[in-house]
Amino acid sequence: MTRSVQRVLAAALLAVSLLAVGGCLGRQSAVGAPDTGIPVGPSSHSVQAGGLTRTFRMYRPAGISGASPLVVMLHGGYGDGAQAERAYNWDAQADTGRFVVAYPDGMDRAWNAGTCCGVPKNRDIDDVGFITAMVGAIEAQLPIDRARVYVTGMSNGAMMAFRLACQTELFAAVAPVAGTLLTDCSRAAPASVLQIHGTADDRVPFDGGPGKARTLTGAPNVDGPSVPAVNATWRGIDACGAPRTSTAGVVTTQTADCPQGRTVELISVAGAGHQWPGGVPSPLAQRLGDLPPPSTAVNATDTIWQFFAAHQR
Repeated sequence: MTRSVQRVLAAALLAVSLLAVGGCLGRQSAVGAPDTGIPVGPSSHSVQAGGLTRTFRMYRPAGISGASPLVVMLHGGYGDGAQAERAYNWDAQADTGRFVVAYPDGMDRAWNAGTCCGVPKNRDIDDVGFITAMVGAIEAQLPIDRARVYVTGMSNGAMMAFRLACQTELFAAVAPVAGTLLTDCSRAAPASVLQIHGTADDRVPFDGGPGKARTLTGAPNVDGPSVPAVNATWRGIDACGAPRTSTAGVVTTQTADCPQGRTVELISVAGAGHQWPGGVPSPLAQRLGDLPPPSTAVNATDTIWQFFAAHQR
């Protein structure tokens, strides 16, 4: 039995077991689709994971037929799934790209991304298990193309996206925005990676090291490797060739081609701070009042979807 077949069978068994305990995909709150448990449009759901009831939102465009791509969007610190759905324009992108989006909720508005952050890190919440269970539950209710499952995230959500890429084989591609790598990645399976980061980010510094205090819920700062170092780590995991670099205005793009059609890419936005370019101000910006508005030099959501659409397992 091949490794890919084993992964599919494992996901299917997990989804069936979750449905058996009755904790899957409850609290739906949209006009239902008669053929599945996932309504068309926005909806709210829950799943049992790690002995806890965990919640997430979904968006399913109307008129999708056949197996759909799935994008998992992880909110940043102080955020939640509903905030991420409002802030980053993924629902509109899903209508255009014909895919499904999931917006999970972190425990106490944060994620256990390794050495960060907040209550999930302090209580060692199994967020990898939660996201894995959520994907399995969605697959049990809706036709999902297993070769086109993706994850992206902002800030603490970007750190969690990296952890998922390092410790699971669920995702064909990962796209962290304003995040860094804070967990062991020595056993990671190859995956395409797109990082987007502002060079003036003082919460998760582009050059690495401690970020400015009060970065994330319950965390005085973030102290991780530099953005270029994380990108180099993934080029090593993917056995990529030497990267090529191009610059247009304030945007510099570094791209490395890798075996089996994978790509590792870094988009740096000169002068941009801790933000989702092209999005709306984050809850952190609203709370602290000292973060600049998002850059308009890059539309992160559109750029990430184009990257995802070009890569599959």
